[in-house]
Amino acid sequence: MSEKDLPENGEFDFSSAMKGITRHKHDKADLKGTPAKLRAANDETSRYKRQMASQDVEELVDGLSSEVVKLVETEDELIYATPGVQLKLMKRLKQGHVPWNAGLDLHGMTLDDARNELSGFIRECSNQQFRCIMVIHGKAYSGEGQQPLMKSYVNDWLRQMPQVIAFTSAQPKDGGTGALYVLLKRPK
Repeated sequence: MSEKDLPENGEFDFSSAMKGITRHKHDKADLKGTPAKLRAANDETSRYKRQMASQDVEELVDGLSSEVVKLVETEDELIYATPGVQLKLMKRLKQGHVPWNAGLDLHGMTLDDARNELSGFIRECSNQQFRCIMVIHGKAYSGEGQQPLMKSYVNDWLRQMPQVIAFTSAQPKDGGTGALYVLLKRPK
């Protein structure tokens, strides 16, 4: 629309300008005549978006915090049990007498990657009905006075997971204070 099309008073009349224009009723593109490659790319993009959305939801469902509650020392022995775990079972776990079915090594991972790996690993082991697993977090001997962040985070994350009923630092032959034996809930 040019200046000559404006009314003499200079005001624009939207209704007049829209006369003769019809509104389309469809809000989705019709891909029937579109080449197969373009349709496939479109389908792939949609699948990727759905997958990313489901992962975002999954991370929120796991609800693992990104802030550590309590920093632990390199040589600290970790031990945790939910109410109802028998003392005899905890002693067996601590002594390394409960055989573990699978292990996860978190060395070299970022904290975000480790959290995602640990969460997925625990979920998968629980689905496979494993009773005991090992998680290697390391001791963080990388620098003078440097706190073992991975160990501290793993300590917190495992306590937040409903599938985990107990864990304890491993025997020296299995990594000592750089690894954990983790006991999972029995399947119902």
